[in-house]
Formats: sequence, structure tokens, C-alpha cells
Amino acid sequence: RRWARSRVILWFASAGLAAEPPSVPGRVNDIQPILTKAGCNAGACHAKAVTGQRGFRLSVLGFEPEEDFEAIVKQGKGRRVFPAAPEESLLVTKAAAIVPHTGGKKIEPGSEAYQTLVRWIAGGMPYAAPDEPKLEKIVVEPQQVTLKAGVEQPLQVTAKFSDGSSRDVTTLALFEANDPDMLEAAEDGKVRTRDLPGSAAVMVRYGGQVSVCRVSIPLGAPVGPMPAAKNFIDEQVFANLERLGIPPSPVCDDATFLRRVTLDIAGRLPTLEETKAFLDDSAADKRDRAVESFLNAPDYADYFANKWTSLLKNKRDDNADITANFAFHAWMRDNLLANTPYDQIVRQILGSAGTIVSNPPVAWYKRVKEPTTQLEDVAQLFLGVRMQCAQCHHHPFERWSQAEYYHLAAFFSQIGRKPTAIAGEDLIFHKRGTAQAEHPRTRVMLKPAGLGEPPLDIPPDDDPRLALVDWMSRESNPFFAKALVNRYWKHFFKRGLVEPEDDLRDTNPATNPELLDALAAHFTESRYDLKSLVRVITQSRAYQLSSLPNEHNEIDRQAFSHYYPKRLTAEVLLDSIDLLTGSKTDFADLPPGTRAVSLPDNSYNKASPFLKVFGRPDNISVCECERVQSASLAQSLHLMNAADIKSKLAASGGRAEHLSKMEMPEPARIRELYLAAFSRPPTAEEVRISEAHVLKPRTDSEGRPLDSLQSRRQGYEDLLWALMNTKEFLFNH
Repeated sequence: RRWARSRVILWFASAGLAAEPPSVPGRVNDIQPILTKAGCNAGACHAKAVTGQRGFRLSVLGFEPEEDFEAIVKQGKGRRVFPAAPEESLLVTKAAAIVPHTGGKKIEPGSEAYQTLVRWIAGGMPYAAPDEPKLEKIVVEPQQVTLKAGVEQPLQVTAKFSDGSSRDVTTLALFEANDPDMLEAAEDGKVRTRDLPGSAAVMVRYGGQVSVCRVSIPLGAPVGPMPAAKNFIDEQVFANLERLGIPPSPVCDDATFLRRVTLDIAGRLPTLEETKAFLDDSAADKRDRAVESFLNAPDYADYFANKWTSLLKNKRDDNADITANFAFHAWMRDNLLANTPYDQIVRQILGSAGTIVSNPPVAWYKRVKEPTTQLEDVAQLFLGVRMQCAQCHHHPFERWSQAEYYHLAAFFSQIGRKPTAIAGEDLIFHKRGTAQAEHPRTRVMLKPAGLGEPPLDIPPDDDPRLALVDWMSRESNPFFAKALVNRYWKHFFKRGLVEPEDDLRDTNPATNPELLDALAAHFTESRYDLKSLVRVITQSRAYQLSSLPNEHNEIDRQAFSHYYPKRLTAEVLLDSIDLLTGSKTDFADLPPGTRAVSLPDNSYNKASPFLKVFGRPDNISVCECERVQSASLAQSLHLMNAADIKSKLAASGGRAEHLSKMEMPEPARIRELYLAAFSRPPTAEEVRISEAHVLKPRTDSEGRPLDSLQSRRQGYEDLLWALMNTKEFLFNH
């Protein structure tokens, strides 16, 4: 039947009775996008690692067309294509579900994609048409658009080729919204906005190229006068709010600001003395002075050392690690306290050599030993670029290829290790050789190169790691400063300008690109001064806005029209409970009174049920997502009736005992308690309810009346417990 059909086709063609057939499609420019659009080369289908699907394996999203050509045309004894009867080729009949196909119908019989596949097979399956131009880029139109909620906008995608030609490829492009709650991107390129205001983006992919359409969705509410701008942050935030029509909340009161900034910079609640002094101060610059005092205190270094050592995997596997972990944590804390420039901190870590005893940053190489892990951690932590996918194939959402992955790995190819007299400790040194890494597919040795940069010729005697830091810390580097300021912005505002905070890429643009650029420029101009960055953020009016939304901006979740409340982290919450109750938590191998935010490594999670249940990370990842910030039933139960919480409430010499013995009226005692818990005085209603509960007569377990002192103490223990379990206490707001 196939033979007869082919003869008929040839006869009609020779007789001139058939129309002139269209040109044979080229493999790269015409066939690959069809397979990508249909999902054939997705990771869940025929691009599945190692085996593909049912013996047929394609490269992920078609980034390796030569390999795909081999798989389709030559593998399986050529059974997937049949030029004599192209419509009966397995590639066609499976995709169109004419024969049973596990993946279902991917293309419609008779469609343009179907006909293109048939023509390509009938034309002899060329790898590429003669003089076929290369795809250089794609352009999506519009590139930026403002749409009201519930509005639909069609996108058009144009492919630009090396010969100057262009082609509309909208029907073959893939569309994906970076925030599905704000945008819906259909397969045909039509974008529909939802009800949330703000900025979102649609990523467009075709033929290995990516482009982005940025969409602004205004709320359109009356904005009115903005708070007076304090610095460039306010100018950018308020300008964006005005564009979106989202009125900001007013600036928060002094009590709220003090509690917020103390938690964010020092990782603790304000002391009673700090609160009273701040609330009594009438000077106009008292907020700026408070920021400065916290930055210059050891608590700042303790808190941020906890953050950085966690991200840098300061992890204890056994007691042999204790020296390295303590030394690395102390080194990081000392650098933060001394305000060592950020680029110098990174240089000391990545370029470290020697032993941990003589040079504590070497501890990082104790945890991160393989060049591939080293480059992935460095890229994600210090550049905000996730390179893991590019180890095996071209990054699906970014421009980074597999070759660029190994160019980056070459910077770590000359790290030598020698065992020392101390068990488990190595001497780290530069081996003095040619820095290079082998591409696993092509077997070509690749020289070191920064992302998007030409390869470097590094002399054998020069440490390539230092060349890497030189490139990273250059003012023109598009990643280094932005990655850090975005990470710190999230620390203070709950969400980054780019989310996730360590996934900066063209296809995941910032919600306020102008602000991200301005922050990065400020950080670079300050010579990577971390305290200067914290100062400019916390002194801004944007940071000091109230967390209480107004009638319009409650729906906003990314424009920073009000402060977004965030749960206290495990360490900060434990320290806050200790401060509120007047108790202490003891940790092994550390001096009494050591705060939870000062713990040097992850080992204390096992000994502290509190830290474990509230999500303190185990320091196994450079991703902040390892820290669990979501609420759970276990957390609620722990706060309500865990043994350690009960002991803190009833601690001898604690706050409950102290309040019960104070020589002052009951309302004054209650005021002291509220100032300690919330940094604000209680309302009249709170005083009335609290006083009634504290003065209520109580009995012991056998029903005998308690004396007034014991009864009052139990009343304050109850009151402490109640305040501790409120959202106002558990959240920074």
C-alpha cells in the first residue's frame, strides 16, 4: 500500500497535475520548534534523563539539535521516519495519535505543524536547508504594556535570522507567566490579567531563544499626596505606586518602628530601657540615631553572621568539625562587626588557602569540595544565578549553556588538598597548573570565563579563583551587587524585588527594575559597604510605612505600599521569648546567656526541640528556602503547652515573679509588660482585661486559696503566655 501510494504521488508530480510542493523545511528552524511546542522534548517526556521515553530520547527543549537529528532519523534502524510514505511515519502518527501514543495527541492531523513534519520527511529529512540562516533572537511585541485587571492582550513573536530575514512564529512559541496569580498566558500567546495589581512578566521561548513581555496591572485608586521622600528608595517606591495607582499606608508610629528595626538589625526585641528612652525622645532624628546605634552594636554582627554562616553551609557532622565551625562563625562575625567590604569578604572565602586554624574561611572548602558544587553555590549565593540545570543541558529559562557552566567550573579546577595532622582537616592550596574543565559532551577542555564573558588566559602560577572574584566585584558586573541588594531587600521587606531572591534572570524581571538598579548602584558606589546598605534601607520612609493597609492597598503584595508582616525566625523567636519571660536558654559548649542567633552551626537544632519545630535550617543549602517560615500545628502546640515554655513562664527570678513583687499600681505593671512584649503601652481596654485576670483569686491543686502574691504571679504567668501567643508578638510588623 505504501509503495502504491508513493507511485501515485510520483506519477501526479511527473504529469504536472500536482501543485508545486512548498520548500523542504530545515531541521533546526522549522522542525525543532514544533517538537518543543508539542512538549515532546520536555523533561517529563522524551527528554527524560538517560532513557528518554520508551527508548526515544531527545535533548531538553531541543538545545542539542544534532543529537535529536540522530535520534529521529538514524536511531531505531530509522523506523521513526518513512520517506516513501511520510504521513505514515512513526514520528507523525504518534504525535497525531493516529496510532496509540502514551503522551496523547500532540498535533492535529492536517494542521500546519502536521504538514511541516510530513514535508520534511518527504524531502529526505535534511539536517538543515542549504544556506539556512541561523536564528539570532526573538522579539515579542509589545515588550512592555499596561493593562487593566481582566483584560486580554495578544502577543506577537517575531524570529530574527542571520540573513536579516524575520518570521512570525507566534503559533510555535511557548508562553509562561512568572506569576500565575497575576497573569494567565495561553498557548496562542494571549495574555489575560487577573485582579491583583503590580508588575508581572510573560516569558516567551522559541528555538532556544527567550524574550520577555513586562505587564503592569494598575489598581487605579486615587493616590493623593505621598509621604515625604527620605532618600532614593522612597523616590523609586513612591513613583511606582503612583504609576500603579496604589496609595501607600502612612508612616508607622515610633513604637512600631523601634520594634521592627530592632528585630531586623539586631535580631531581638528592644529592651524595656531602650523602649522607654526612645518613646520619651522628641528629637526629629531619633529614628536615624536608633538605626546607627544598632548597626554599631555586637548584636548586628551576631544576627547577620547567623544568616551568612547558614548560607555558607557551616554544618557540623560530628564533633571533629567543632573547631572549624566555631572559627568560621567567629571570623564572619568579626568581619561584619568591622564592616569589612562585602567584596573583600567574598574574596577571602573563595580565594582562601591554608588550614582552618590559620585561615578560618578555608572552612567553606571543607563543606563544598567538588568544583561543580563550588561553582553552583557561588553562582546562586553571590550572583543570584541558578546554574544547576546547565550542568547537563542548556538552561531552559536562561541564556546559559552547558559550555558556560564548565567555563565557570574551570575557576575551581586547580584547588589542591593535603591531609594535615588534625583528623578531618585538609590543607587547601593552589596547585599551579592550567585552569580548565572538560565539557562532558564535546570533550573539549574549556578555559575559565565569567558568565557572558570571553575565556581568560590565566598563567599557571596565578590562582584562577582570584580572577573569578576580580570579575565578580567589577563595577560593570551585572549580577554581584544586584544579587546582594535583592537578598537584603527581602530580609527587611519580606519579599525581594526579584522572587525567588537568588533567581535573577532576564526572564524573571524585578517588580521595580529602576529601584533594583538604584540599590545596586548605591552599593557599588559605597565600595560594597553592607552597613551603608542596611542604613539606607531602614532609614527610608518605604521601610517605615505602617503594616496596616488602607481601603485600597490591602490587595497589594509586591509594590511595598505598606509593610508586609513576617514571622519571627526560630532563633529570634526563642531569644524574644527569653527576653519577655526573663529566662535563659543554655546551649552546650557556649557561655551561659548565649543568644540563639549567636549559635555557630546547625548542631544545636537536635538539642533544641524549639529550634527544630520552628524551622531553623540545617545549613545544607545556599537557598534561603531551607529555613521554614510557614506556620504549623506543631508550632502552635509547642507555644501553648511545651515543657520548655512552661518552665520559662515560671522561671525563678523571671518577669512574672518580678512583676508580681513590683511596688507600683497594677496598671503600671501591666504597662511594663506590654512595653516589653510589643514596645508600646497597652490600651485602656487591654489594661482593664489584664488587671481583672491578674487580680482574680486562685486556688492551688487541692482547692486551697493562694495568697495574693502567689495568685498575682500566676496571673502574670497567664498574661505572659497569652501575649506570647498573639500574632503581634509572633510577627515583625
